Amino acid sequence: MQLSSIFNPLFDKLALMDNLTKKNNISNIKLTTARKSILDILVNSNKPLCYEDLKDKIIMDKATFYRNISFFEEQNLINSFESNDKKRYFEIKDKEHIHFICSNCSTIECIYQKPNFSLDGYKIDTIILKGKCKECNLNEQ
Repeated sequence: MQLSSIFNPLFDKLALMDNLTKKNNISNIKLTTARKSILDILVNSNKPLCYEDLKDKIIMDKATFYRNISFFEEQNLINSFESNDKKRYFEIKDKEHIHFICSNCSTIECIYQKPNFSLDGYKIDTIILKGKCKECNLNEQ
């Protein structure tokens, strides 16, 4: 294993934060301790997270969390969507991708493969696919 492959995720995360700063002019946004802690967690996550996933890692009440999440959505820094479990999930807006939600175990996966279809005349913002994940599908056979 090469050292560069070990450090790539770290460089990717730093590059993502730098890209967010430049792309969204985050330097004009007051980066409070609460906002920084939420962004740090989301940037370092490899999957969308809900409030329940974050609440033990942050030091703020639920109202402050959602007020900051709303602010990030207004600033176009994060995406959010609702899953099968009726929870809202959040992630940093970086690469366009599809979300796959397993209807059996409710696992959420980010799929970076481009879809094999297009809709002429439409602009697609989000694609959420639902079905059985690989593991549930294998366990059923």
